[in-house]
Amino acid sequence: MFDRIKNDMVKSMKEKDKVRLSVIRMVKSAIDKERIDKKIEITDEVVIDVLSKELKSREESKVEFLKAKRNDLVEEIDQEIKILKEYLPEPLTNEEINSIIDEVIKNNNATTIKDMGKVMKDITPIVKGRCDMRDVSNKIKVKLS
Repeated sequence: MFDRIKNDMVKSMKEKDKVRLSVIRMVKSAIDKERIDKKIEITDEVVIDVLSKELKSREESKVEFLKAKRNDLVEEIDQEIKILKEYLPEPLTNEEINSIIDEVIKNNNATTIKDMGKVMKDITPIVKGRCDMRDVSNKIKVKLS
């Protein structure tokens, strides 16, 4: 994944695509910062974590820009979100999410809301970067209530 990002950065430079280049540079520097700060190797999991954080940040900014009626910034953020989503794995459908949740609940013999931590711990590596974790958390709460 990281190689794809580096290759796309070079391609964007050649095509003079300033918006894409800016987003890719930001992602690359965030990945490099993560590698240096945590002293770890760059893996697809690290890349997905960084992309997810950047996407979440932009989605939160978009909400604020909408509140402030800054449509010019909303359009800019939308472009960045679109570019970031290109690098994330294919999102899961609601049916797939529910199926995974049911399976993890069954495997953990979870019956009450007290078991939520165990379920979240097991489900996070499976769905991370492929869906909104708040949505997953809410669905688990409903199933365990």
